[in-house]
Formats: sequence, structure tokens, C-alpha cells
Amino acid sequence: MSHADPAARAARADARTPVTAGELTIVAANEASWADLRAIFGTSDYPGRCYCQRFKTRGWFWGQGTPEDRQRRLRDQANCDDPAAGNTTGLVAYLGGEPVGWVAVEPRTEYPRLMGLPTVWKGRHEDKADDGVWAVTCFATRKGYRKRGITYGLAAATVGYARANGARALEAYAMITQPGKEITWGELHVGARQVFAEAGFTEVSRPSARRVVMRVDFPG
Repeated sequence: MSHADPAARAARADARTPVTAGELTIVAANEASWADLRAIFGTSDYPGRCYCQRFKTRGWFWGQGTPEDRQRRLRDQANCDDPAAGNTTGLVAYLGGEPVGWVAVEPRTEYPRLMGLPTVWKGRHEDKADDGVWAVTCFATRKGYRKRGITYGLAAATVGYARANGARALEAYAMITQPGKEITWGELHVGARQVFAEAGFTEVSRPSARRVVMRVDFPG
């Protein structure tokens, strides 16, 4: 992807303009460059500390791993710069040639930390090892492009991507936002309920006052 065209500079300059799904080019992460992914995550605030490893790790690594460790893990998982790779771990969005957003989407079994979370399983009884169920676990939007609706386009793209890659269903573990109640950007890395509702997900459980499991089941 080019980073120097006039459309990209104009998009960055007008940081308040909403972005529609049709304006985004969304590709599998292995088709993106590692430089583009690093531009999205940056080196500060929540994305720059996590590098989408919260749900991908077990035990000690999450608490003791360094940001550099997490970067290396994501690069290995995403197989950036390798369009022929047999697997990857998410999707990357471009606006006018600029990398602007990321969403993690894979089989649910690829997220070990999900397996023990009450906010995923409370009141549900199903096979946790079913790799036909995929999960959307994380969004990251590049600084300068936030609050423009990019997550809506990314959430919509996960549906077709998961289905095309053999998913039987796709889940998300969204936050419920309420007028007048503050919610931090870091908490919303999993996505807001309305983002998934607009992408066609429906609520299947509400394990806490602020967490809702959203799901799309694909016809057999």
C-alpha cells in the first residue's frame, strides 16, 4: 500500500469526517506489511502495550512479557508481508492507502485466555473446543483516525471473512455503552455492542451489566 498519495493526506487532515465501509480497503493481515501494522498499533496507549496479545496468551506471559515480546508474537501470528501464508490472525483496514485499523478474528480456540473467562461462558453450555466457532476479540484504530466509524467497517468485514474460511458461527464479546456513563477507550478494544449489531450480530447472552456476547450463525 502507498503511504504518500494525496487522498491519504486529505483523509488524515480531516480527522472529523466519518468513514464509511465502502471507503475502506480491508485485507487479511498476511497481505499487509508489518510496517503498516506497527503504524496502526503505535508504541503508546493500549494498542501499543498489548499488540493484541491479551487473549492469545496463557499464564505468566501476559503479565511478564514486554511490549517487544508482544510485537514479535503478533508479527509471527499475522504472517505479515506473506500473501501466500496458510494462516493469519486478523484483518487490516486502509483508507486512501493509509493503514488505519485492525481487527483480530480467528477460530475461538486460537484464543486460550477466552476459555476461562466468566464474561464469555456464564449461562452458556457448549463445546469450548469447537473450532468451527470463530471469535472477534480486538480492534485497534490508528491515532488520528479514531471516532470516525472505522470499527464498523472492520466488524462487517469479519462476517464474510469468517464464513469464507469455514466458520460455522462468529462471536464477539462487546461492551455495552450507555449515555452519560464514561467508558475508556481501552475497555472498548473488544468493540461496542452497536458496532456488532450493525454488522448483523445478535445478542446471545449478557454475562454482566456491561458485557454482552454477540453472535452470527451461518447456514449449513
